[in-house]
Amino acid sequence: MENAMSFEAELKRRTEEAEALILKALPEEKGCQKTVLEAMNYSVRAGGKRLRPVMMKAAYELAGGKGTLIAPFMAAIEMIHSYSLVHDDLPEMDNDELRRGLPTTHVKYGAAMAVLAGDGLLNFAYETMLSSFSFAKGEEREGCIEAMKILAEKAGIYGMVGGQCLDVEAEKKELELSKEELLFVYENKTAALLQASLMTGAALAGDSKLAGLMEKAGYELGIAFQLQDDILDIEGSEEELGKPIGSDERNGKKTYVSYLGMESAKEEQKRLSETAAKRIAALEAGDETSKAARDFLSELILYLTGRRK
Repeated sequence: MENAMSFEAELKRRTEEAEALILKALPEEKGCQKTVLEAMNYSVRAGGKRLRPVMMKAAYELAGGKGTLIAPFMAAIEMIHSYSLVHDDLPEMDNDELRRGLPTTHVKYGAAMAVLAGDGLLNFAYETMLSSFSFAKGEEREGCIEAMKILAEKAGIYGMVGGQCLDVEAEKKELELSKEELLFVYENKTAALLQASLMTGAALAGDSKLAGLMEKAGYELGIAFQLQDDILDIEGSEEELGKPIGSDERNGKKTYVSYLGMESAKEEQKRLSETAAKRIAALEAGDETSKAARDFLSELILYLTGRRK
């Protein structure tokens, strides 16, 4: 991007594009199961940066992807992300009552319906991804299969769910996680879906080598992103964080700030975010669309982690 204004405009354009695709993919609220459909859609419509689908589309373009094949995957990853937040907010998990300035799903619809809404979003995400086979052609279908495998693994027991497992166990048993265990939680609970966003975009475009590199950049971004969240939970505002601040302290959770101290945590967050941005910026681009996507992704990483001025 040539300047701050062009980056902001491009971010706005891409976010609006992702928003439209996501809302279009949501199920119609009708039938005997109408309540759970309303709860699902409420959770997704709560908003947010739409970071993951935006990153996925940029990675797809960077890898040379063209057309609308990416659209079902963009919607699917936001559904998966939203389901994880619905379950995270439950009283049995983080017990948060606000999300993005709105009552959390369990506050509005009750805990049982929130569980079902999360379940519904996860399952509907896979239904949405599978719809890509209705218009994928030739080798594109191989890309669809690889993209689904990546997203399923990163969202599952060897990814996000695995990280949540250790996080919940430690909290329930009042255990203090070691730095290594805490890093496992961050890598899987937070970084995994960011990795999936970047990797899925590259894989869908048929570039497995780029998908591997994106996994590294996604890891660095994910840890930096979680560190930023930990820092904002102490120093930030409810508006910046999108939920009540101080929830980690209230729930007795250890964070990297607890181990490193605030200044060291900020230094590590800066190092990781800048490393991820440089990793993306160093990539070769095939055409102007690919180059623009590369430059946007690199700047987006710095923007999201507070490193872009």
